[in-house]
Amino acid sequence: MDKQPNFLFLITDQQRADWLGCYGHPVLKTPHIDAIAAQGTRFDNFHVASPVCMPNRASLLTGRYPSVHGLRYNGCRLPLSANTFVDLLGNAGYHTAAIGKSHIQPFTGIPPIGRSDKTKSTEAWKSDDGDYANEEPDQYHTDGRYEIKTPYYGYQHVDMVTIHGDRCGGHYHQWFREHADDWQALHDDANQLPHNYSCPQAYRTPIPEELYPTAYVRNSAVDYLGSRANRDDPFFAFVSFPDPHHPFNPPGKYWDMYSPDDFELALPYEAHKNPTIPMRWLHNNWKSDGGQTTPQTATMLDKQQLKEAMALTAGMIACVDDAVGDIIDTLKQSGQYENTVICYNSDHGDYLGDFNMLLKGALPFRSITRVPFIWSDPKDRAANVSSELASTVDIASTILDRAGVKPFNGIQGKSFKSILDGGTGARDELLIEYNDGGKRLGFDNPARVRALVTQQWRYTMYLDQEWGELYDLQNDPHETNNLWDDPDHSKIRARLAERLNHQLTAQMDESPQSDRIA
Repeated sequence: MDKQPNFLFLITDQQRADWLGCYGHPVLKTPHIDAIAAQGTRFDNFHVASPVCMPNRASLLTGRYPSVHGLRYNGCRLPLSANTFVDLLGNAGYHTAAIGKSHIQPFTGIPPIGRSDKTKSTEAWKSDDGDYANEEPDQYHTDGRYEIKTPYYGYQHVDMVTIHGDRCGGHYHQWFREHADDWQALHDDANQLPHNYSCPQAYRTPIPEELYPTAYVRNSAVDYLGSRANRDDPFFAFVSFPDPHHPFNPPGKYWDMYSPDDFELALPYEAHKNPTIPMRWLHNNWKSDGGQTTPQTATMLDKQQLKEAMALTAGMIACVDDAVGDIIDTLKQSGQYENTVICYNSDHGDYLGDFNMLLKGALPFRSITRVPFIWSDPKDRAANVSSELASTVDIASTILDRAGVKPFNGIQGKSFKSILDGGTGARDELLIEYNDGGKRLGFDNPARVRALVTQQWRYTMYLDQEWGELYDLQNDPHETNNLWDDPDHSKIRARLAERLNHQLTAQMDESPQSDRIA
């Protein structure tokens, strides 16, 4: 019987697919991540289940869509009763570890947009009284180490990192206070290092590279891999970097590793032939200095500010790339490389200048839904590129398939192991869901968005809106011409609407199975 493989799953936060050297970025250099792609399969048509952090991360763990697994929008929580593929790996003899950002429980302590705790309504479901405060900031303000009860959604070992930027929380925050005598000064805005950037959320951190959150994730991963050397039981290690999510604050040498002059704004707002209502709202809001609803809300900026955001994002990705190189070196030095599947992924993308937009939101352009996915397998380290459709919701099924572990009832994802074995994929289309937790971008109610993606089309419906989106991805890969109202495309629009209806009809929880006829 073949030995079960280890899995090293590397994931970043808010990184679009085309921001890696191996995906053709003309400026950014990512030699260590490119080296993984050079010995594996790089997916060119890999999409998220939802283009925001928490719902998509929960879809990765459960192999189920947000409307089914229950974590439907940021600030919600994945029920502790949810089965994850990590649970199944643990039951099959794997040692499992989560290192870095988890984000399947709330981690800010801030009420949702437009609601305080006083206005919170009674819910349709009674509370399960589980502990959903494991990622909350209050748990990590004391000295020492807060102990998370494990298994945590299947993980037996947890090194938690919460929040974003240079002031992350979780176990990192406790470690940071222990290792930086002047930690309060390093967290003081008044001590920001000098710079001339005007991009919102551009912050030149005084925190040195060796104390930055990326370094903590790297060090924790290196220590974990070292601890697994010469062990008989296989491992699954989920190594999750909080960068390059905003704020834009690469540390040390990474701040000016790239210049804004290195980048171009390839898709200005004017490149879109018929902007949708939310795009026009964003444009008007920008021109009238309307600001952002929250720091996470999509916005529009001018060309120079966007180029600055690009340069700083590139620095943050370069920092992650160097950390990945150290982690892979440790894997090789510990003798585990030859039996370890290595994956590289991101939880969603960033508009990052497309149509003058920044960050992410209700508009499911490929910049936020298409993410990098690389699978390097010890069975065959040959370089391959696949254009087959695949989704975050498929990751759980594929890892279980490769490990030889039977999936649980109700899993919705489809294994793409056939692609890795040189065949075709299981998908002709995929579903993307977006649910907002508050009203923004001009919507009268929190946006509810469903998109169907095929090899040629992206069809998007917005709840209770008379308008929608239809893009021909083969002839218009940058999604600059919305064909929704084009009479020549009425038949394809009708066909895609029917296919989306089939996808939505399938969004029923098949678990638990009945155990009686009636």
